[in-house]
Amino acid sequence: MWVPLLALLTAGLVSLPRCPRGPGPFLGAAARLLAAAVPGWCQRPENRCVLSNAATCRECLAVGPECGWCAQEDFMPGKMQKERCDTVLSLIKRGCWSDSIESPQVGVTLPDKQVKNIQVTPEEVTVQLRPESEVSFLLKVQPLEKYPVDLYYLVDVSASMHKNIEKLNSVGSDLSKKMENISLDLRLGFGSYVDKTVSPYISIHPGRIHNQCSDFDLDCMPPHSYIHVLSLTDKITEFRNAIQKQKISGNIDTPEGGFDAMLQAAVCQSHIGWRKEAKRLLLMMTDQTSHLALDSKLAGIVIPNDGNCHLKDNVYIKATTMEHPSLGQLSEKLIDNNINAIFAVQGSQFHWYKGLLPLLPGTIAKQIESQTANLSDLVVEAYEKLLSEVKIQVENSIQDINVKVTAMCPDGSRTTGLEGCKNVISTAEVLFNISIAMKGCSATEGSQYVTLRVLGFNESARVNIQRKCGCHCEDSMKHQRTCISELFQDATSPSSNGSGWSSSGELSSEQCKMEKNHPVCSGHGGCVGGKCICHKSKFGSIYGKYCEKDDFSCPYHLGNLCAGNGECEAGKCKCFSGWEGDHCQCSLSLQKHCINSYGQICSGRGTCVCGKCKCTDPSSFGHLCEFCPTCRTACNEKRNCAPCRRTNLSQITLDQCKTSCTYRVHYSEQLSECASDDPSHFRIFFIIFIVTFMIGLLHVLIIWQIILQWNNKIKSSTGYRGSPAKKDKMFLPTVCTKTVTYRRDKPEEINISKLQVNETFKRNS
Repeated sequence: MWVPLLALLTAGLVSLPRCPRGPGPFLGAAARLLAAAVPGWCQRPENRCVLSNAATCRECLAVGPECGWCAQEDFMPGKMQKERCDTVLSLIKRGCWSDSIESPQVGVTLPDKQVKNIQVTPEEVTVQLRPESEVSFLLKVQPLEKYPVDLYYLVDVSASMHKNIEKLNSVGSDLSKKMENISLDLRLGFGSYVDKTVSPYISIHPGRIHNQCSDFDLDCMPPHSYIHVLSLTDKITEFRNAIQKQKISGNIDTPEGGFDAMLQAAVCQSHIGWRKEAKRLLLMMTDQTSHLALDSKLAGIVIPNDGNCHLKDNVYIKATTMEHPSLGQLSEKLIDNNINAIFAVQGSQFHWYKGLLPLLPGTIAKQIESQTANLSDLVVEAYEKLLSEVKIQVENSIQDINVKVTAMCPDGSRTTGLEGCKNVISTAEVLFNISIAMKGCSATEGSQYVTLRVLGFNESARVNIQRKCGCHCEDSMKHQRTCISELFQDATSPSSNGSGWSSSGELSSEQCKMEKNHPVCSGHGGCVGGKCICHKSKFGSIYGKYCEKDDFSCPYHLGNLCAGNGECEAGKCKCFSGWEGDHCQCSLSLQKHCINSYGQICSGRGTCVCGKCKCTDPSSFGHLCEFCPTCRTACNEKRNCAPCRRTNLSQITLDQCKTSCTYRVHYSEQLSECASDDPSHFRIFFIIFIVTFMIGLLHVLIIWQIILQWNNKIKSSTGYRGSPAKKDKMFLPTVCTKTVTYRRDKPEEINISKLQVNETFKRNS
């Protein structure tokens, strides 16, 4: 009998709405039972505004858009727990004046003087947001029929493209006829490119520097990075004349400098002649891939591309000093200048350009057929496809502001803004639902804006965002006290004047910073009377003197935050004593697995992490970093740790012992086996070797000098005549005479010549 009754009571306790907080769990349960028995007992069910226990008005507004703060001074007099943070309707029912409730409005406002766009409306919108709020509005995009078109041909004029250049002669008039059904105002322009004019991209041989085709007996124009040949014009004859005069050029490597030329054609608007009111198309014709950023390092060019126009006399002059643009930079410049790019590619490299399309929004790739002249059809097909796609990209992203764009296509489908709508017929209306949400107030208050850019259109929409994070009661010293809950005022008010504020009337926010350059209360709380009041979070608790700790933002290990062996501080685990690792999952006792046979941690060449060595010396390897061909020997390592067993060590030596010889301080192994390679022995041996060598060298010199003196004595004692036994020819110098005697085989041929009396004689020794 009692079991069903208890079950019924338990179910009632769980399912009943919560009543106002009571002094204890038992009385709270009793209140809920009374609520079931007496209708109207709980007239004010609790909500997240009340449950937040917000200490300040700013914290209350951060809970949600439905929350308000009563800044009335005599609100609920005589009650300690006034619960100033509640829903606006509840605060009014509880006696708070409506003009004393802090609750910024959220909404969308259109300017009084709205400029009418032709294709994108509205042009400008202002939204008011507060934390955890969201607003939405519709953006309408309606392409015009027979829109003006600017088409600029950017042609690769390397030698392999000569047949495609010839096809351009008939493109002008043919294309103008085919575009009559799409646009009544078509303008054409032309530019050529090859590659950067430095080695190794072109040949710098004197015979080929001006004519890269000289080896083939062809007259080619000098290589160039980009030349703007013809500005946009509606005169087809000028376009055809420019094509007929165009010569081919050449280079060495396979990729070309197409992206260098594309960026210049996009940003040099005055040179090209892009019209603001026209649909801008940039068609690049090539049969090879293009160089990307960092490729120019091969030529020693390391200065990043600045994305600006550098045409002088219609020639790109920064090709040899600035790198190729990156894909991100090229995409940014195409979008900023409302240009749709068309890659007209011949050959197998078409797939390379097709793979780049996701990285270059608003671009399209078409393949040139090698036999038939399909360039006109290619342009028309590409243009019609571009017109049938309507996409939106969000620019100027703002912290804590989330912009969501949903395309509501004419066929009834819904996609994201960047995917957009496809197969949209001309003049069809495309709607985009723009939702803007504000998460928090970590960024600066004030007015900011985002841009909604329709890709390929020369019109966009601007959304001005006004953040509402603060309260009016914070602006006046008279009412600042009403911005703080009475409970926290009593807990934090200083005893100097009893007002809860300093004599200067300013909160000591510096006392709420962990360090001077850190945010107040680590950005997770409010400063009240020099103490941090941490915000509430639906993910977990935020605590600490400076609200620097929490129980949810750090990594988990085996289901426990910081493996249960540390605290979460500033998003990183701060391990308790005896634990280490990013997750505090490793015990310091595991360091025993990192000690080598000599007692060193990781052989003194690394650090021990969770029982495994991470070698810090790049030349060492092994489980214990024990192998190091270019490092000192093991004996040197043992010898370096030997002083750690002594007493009265200097601080420097003591620090070294703690880092690399922690486990060798009491190590008693003798170093006798290392005496053979002690550096002191090598020094002594080297000194002895040098001394012995010098003594031996001195002996050799002395003996050599004695031999020389002995030979001189022998020569001086011998006459100028040779031994009779010698029959060979020889020179017999006279000693201190004025005659020179030559002895030959025949005595009758001997000639004796006399020197003059005053002639100088020099003796040869």
